[in-house]
Amino acid sequence: MSSENKTPRSAVAPVETDADAAIRRLSRRSFILGGIATAATVGGFTWLMNAPPSDGIPGPLRRMLRFNETLAETFFQPSRLIPTLSLDRVTKPARVNGDIGLSEEVNLDDWTVQVQPAKAITATDDDFDEFTLADIKKLPRHEMVTELHCIEGWTMVQHWAGARFCDFVEQMTRFHDLKSVPKYVGIETPDGAYYVGLDRASALHPQTLLCYEMNGEPLTQDHGAPLRLVIPVKYGVKNLKRIGVIKFTNARPGDYWAEQGYDWYAGF
Repeated sequence: MSSENKTPRSAVAPVETDADAAIRRLSRRSFILGGIATAATVGGFTWLMNAPPSDGIPGPLRRMLRFNETLAETFFQPSRLIPTLSLDRVTKPARVNGDIGLSEEVNLDDWTVQVQPAKAITATDDDFDEFTLADIKKLPRHEMVTELHCIEGWTMVQHWAGARFCDFVEQMTRFHDLKSVPKYVGIETPDGAYYVGLDRASALHPQTLLCYEMNGEPLTQDHGAPLRLVIPVKYGVKNLKRIGVIKFTNARPGDYWAEQGYDWYAGF
């Protein structure tokens, strides 16, 4: 056979099988769907970031946080106790975390906590009651070993001692009947730099303490001396150090980290 009659191998058109055609269709479809998904993602993110803000963050994110808050409140039971642990589980040394509102050391001899009733909820109101640490220590003493959960992902176990917040409210404030306590409690450091808002049920939970001892010793300045909040049903951001002001109100009070975009309720 003459070489002129042979067709070069490279010139022979490839035969497309059914499998090749199917793969080609799938690749084209995947490309189109991928483009649509990318466009939807970019569009959704743009819409999310440009949505009118609510309390400092995009509205849709804030609505989702409030939805989560509603679920948490719905399932919360005041009778549910956080598990208590044995003393050999205590984390040593105790981790120091969060120093907002603790920029200056407090004179423990001069410290008092101011308590404002529901009708006095602004910083300028002078209608308040005032208590010393000695007053707080007159209340029944309670101890517990519980976990402190940080929203950053770490956990430590601490031995706390102090007075139950519900005992303080019932025996030392103007709300001698716990049923008359307003819907919310706002707590601030003496300088007002750090503040948390609590729902009534969590504040009056039997494990919520006005704590003055930690691991068998009086609180140090770094850990909120002379008095701090310990509330095991909430994340660590709610466990305010160095209490200066306690306010009762039917309007939901401000919360430092909620204003930075975190969940206001912060319970689990």
